[in-house]
Amino acid sequence: MADIKAYGFARHLRSDANVHISRFRNGRAVQSGRGLAFWFWPRRASVAELPMDDRDMVLFFKGRSKDFQTIAVQGNLTWRVADPGVLGERVDFSINLATGKHTAKPVEQIEALLTGMAQQVATQYFAESSVHDLLEAGIEPLRARLEKGLSGDERLTAMGVEAVAIRLTSIAPTSELERALQTPAFEALQQKADQAVFERRALAVEKERAIAENELNTKTELARRETQLIAQESANTRNRAQGASEAKQIEADGEAGRIRTIEQARAEMEQAHIEVYRDLPVQVLLGLAARELAAKLNKIDHLNVTPDLLATLLGELGKASPPPRVGKA
Repeated sequence: MADIKAYGFARHLRSDANVHISRFRNGRAVQSGRGLAFWFWPRRASVAELPMDDRDMVLFFKGRSKDFQTIAVQGNLTWRVADPGVLGERVDFSINLATGKHTAKPVEQIEALLTGMAQQVATQYFAESSVHDLLEAGIEPLRARLEKGLSGDERLTAMGVEAVAIRLTSIAPTSELERALQTPAFEALQQKADQAVFERRALAVEKERAIAENELNTKTELARRETQLIAQESANTRNRAQGASEAKQIEADGEAGRIRTIEQARAEMEQAHIEVYRDLPVQVLLGLAARELAAKLNKIDHLNVTPDLLATLLGELGKASPPPRVGKA
């Protein structure tokens, strides 16, 4: 906004470098340029101020798709004054010479024109496709269509205005339609979530089953090994018992063999004695028996010798004694 100061009946205007000033005197242009400063008489002058910097405006409008669904578009459009002389003739940028403010709303007028032209291009674009296709395509095709439509528009060129850039932030249906369109996606996501939960639970059950099966296999293996251990211990006990029995049997057989050998030796000795005694006379046998008996007796308290016994012994001795030899005279 131009800075205007009053000094009596005269005024002084000073403008910034980013605005274009057109000064008129009595209806004729006498001065034009950017960043001007000059004195003027307010009764004889009029001044127009045009912004020369890039201006951003908000784009928000609605359209209808091919299947008669409402689509809302939101974004930003950057424009600038390409030819201030032409635009000054088409749009009133006059300022109040006391305050320096525009007497009308030229910027709002230009932005309303740009919004209408952008909406017209977008409406044609929406009418070509269904809402599903529009939403699936996204904002880039619409942005390219708007940029092409506004950049080459002859009306803007004739007005001295240029669209610099277009940025779209969203293209969306109404809230009711958006919820309806999101429902299948939500259902699909919910089904995937449920499937994931089911698979996770199934995996947990499978792991628990595997753990239980592993524990059962471990218990079975331990039982089998315990059975093998018991069987091995039983076999070892039987083997030890059998070994002890066989050792005893071998010892008994050895002892029996030893006893048989001794008894056989004794029998053979007795047999030899018997064979020796068998050929001896009875008197000798009786003497030997008496000697054996006397050797075993420690003391004889009484000894009875009867006449019959003495006669018998003398008789036997007489039989045993050889007859006396008679010598020849």
